[in-house]
Parts: sequence; C-alpha cells; structure tokens
Amino acid sequence: MANLKEIRNRISSVSSTMQITSAMKMVSAAKLKKAQDAITAMRPYSDKLTELLQSLSASLDADSGSKYADNREVKKVLVVAITSNRGLAGAFNSNILKQTTVLSNETYAGKQVDFVAIGKKANDFLTKKSSVIANHSPVFDDLTFDNVAEIAESLMELFVSGKYDRIELVYNKFKNAATQLVMTEQFLPIVPAEGGEAMGTDYKFEPSKAEIVEQLIPKSLKTQLYKAIRDSFASEHGARMTAMHKATDNAKELRDQLKLTYNKARQAAITNEILEIVGGAEALNN
Repeated sequence: MANLKEIRNRISSVSSTMQITSAMKMVSAAKLKKAQDAITAMRPYSDKLTELLQSLSASLDADSGSKYADNREVKKVLVVAITSNRGLAGAFNSNILKQTTVLSNETYAGKQVDFVAIGKKANDFLTKKSSVIANHSPVFDDLTFDNVAEIAESLMELFVSGKYDRIELVYNKFKNAATQLVMTEQFLPIVPAEGGEAMGTDYKFEPSKAEIVEQLIPKSLKTQLYKAIRDSFASEHGARMTAMHKATDNAKELRDQLKLTYNKARQAAITNEILEIVGGAEALNN
C-alpha cells in the first residue's frame, strides 16, 4: 500500500502543476492580445520613419552628415540584450543569451564588447561573464515610450561621445504566438539606404534637409528601441503561452499514465488479497 500512496502523491502533485501551467497559459494569452495589437499597430509607423530617415541620411553630403551616422573603426561595441524579467518561456531568453555570446566571442572577437541589459534574465547571465554597464530591467514594470526614450538617449550619448563605435540590439521579433525570430539590429551608427543613395521619392524640405534630419534622427532611434522592446514583450507572452500549453499537455499525459499505473497496482493488490483469503479458506477446509 505504501507504493499506492506514493503514486497517489505523485498524481496529486502533477495535477497541481497542471493547474498552475494552465492558469499561466491563460494569463499569457490575455496579455499577448494587448501586446500583439500594440506592436502590430506600431510597425508601419516605425518602418516608414526608418525608411525616410535612411533616405534623407543617404542624400546628405559627407560634410553635413549626422553625428549619429559616423562610421568609425569598430574597436568598442555595446550590445543591448533584451530579454524578460521572468522565465518559464521556453527558449525565449536562452536564444538571446546565445546570440550575445556569438557576438562577443565570434562576430566582435578581439574587440571590447560591453552590454546593456534590458530584462532581469539578461542581467543575471551577463554580469557573471561580461561587463554590464547598465541594467534597465525595471522598464517592463511601466513600458511606455517616455521611459524607453530615456534609455535611447543614454545610448545615443554613449555613441556620440565616442565611448562606443557601434551599438547593436539583440531581441526577439514577434511573428506569431508560436514563432519568435532572434534579431541582431544595428542601432548606431545609422545604417544608410542600400547603395548609399537616396530613395526615389521626391520630398520637399522646410527648413533645410540637414535640420530635419537632425531633429528626426533622435525620434527615429527612440522609436526603433521602443519597437524592439515592444516586439520582445509580445514575443515573451507568445513564448510563455506556447511553453505553458506544452507543459499542461505533458502534465496531463503524465497524470493519465500515473492513474493507469495506480489502477494496475491497486488491482494487483486486490487480487493478491483475494488469493490470500481463498488460500486461507482452502487451508481451513483441509
């Protein structure tokens, strides 16, 4: 009977786990809808702003080029790793951390590589192995454009001051609830339009093109970072919903197997008791 008690305890434990994972799945599904709507609505604006900025920047001559487009020799690199503050989201965080390792050990091997962590998981991992100059994990507690803009301003200042020659963003891009794409995106210097030429659209500028670019660039960079964090936020809930769905299915399968094992063991115990009773009765008759 001790074996039966152990199985009953395991069934109870697995059932409790299944209730927790099922609840977490429903919570993430509810949060995902809002986060997905936010990033879907933002992307067209962000993409068009980036396209316009690249077009304008490419059309400026070298003397009037922006300080944010200064392509220096890359000696010092800053990687902004965007993860989540919590786990239980499958490979969501580990994929980002693997990519930061690739950037540090392979892509920029031999160069100084420092990190900015946006997300507790990134900070916990990177502080053990690398130099983390800032941790902005609390931004997820109140994810607004103004709060992200402050982070973007600090990154722009680090680049303009010459402390870093390149700044990269590493984040999960939201595709759907089951799919997130690991993105490595150059934040600074600004990537010019392909071919280094302005795009074909004919714009009229008031005031000058250079003045517009100087005002547009900071706004575009803030929007780019905000979009990356929003993408990561939506991806987190999609990954957690998928992971908790699989965990719930696995828990249900394990519970069913344990119930079957319990029933077999219980039936065997009852059969043995019947055999003992019959055997005792036979012995008395003889």
